[in-house]
Amino acid sequence: MPNTDTSSLSMLGQQTETAQSPEAAVLEKVPSNHAGTDYVVRFTAPEFTSLCPMTGQPDFAHIVIDYIPGEWLVESKSLKLFLHSFRNHGAFHEDCSIYIAKRIVELLDPRWLRIGAYWYPRGGIPIDVFWQTGTPPEGVWLPEQGVAAYRGRG
Repeated sequence: MPNTDTSSLSMLGQQTETAQSPEAAVLEKVPSNHAGTDYVVRFTAPEFTSLCPMTGQPDFAHIVIDYIPGEWLVESKSLKLFLHSFRNHGAFHEDCSIYIAKRIVELLDPRWLRIGAYWYPRGGIPIDVFWQTGTPPEGVWLPEQGVAAYRGRG
């Protein structure tokens, strides 16, 4: 019988405000009903925003997070609110991308995780950031992230 106990969650089913910073944002987890089975969970945030720490101007990215769960899954509403907490946060692209991945790894201790952060140009140069925890388990179907490299007019 699947474990559907959500009693430990503080956000699901509640009106919840976005945290003022990523550090203050709460990420929550729920038990995986398929621990021991290697499968990929993908979250895509095509409209991620943060602020340039130097100018305060908005930065935009298409972020794809793939992970193979262990005992836990990230609760999706908490992840959405965590990602929204970057909207008024000033940090470089690399810092935002790696911080997101490491927070999820810290929470879940997944069998494997990767992040692809495809940032739109700043100063005419797109910056893409990629990180993973290691080699994915053999035999796992791992689709491409499906985000095309940035291409301007021309």
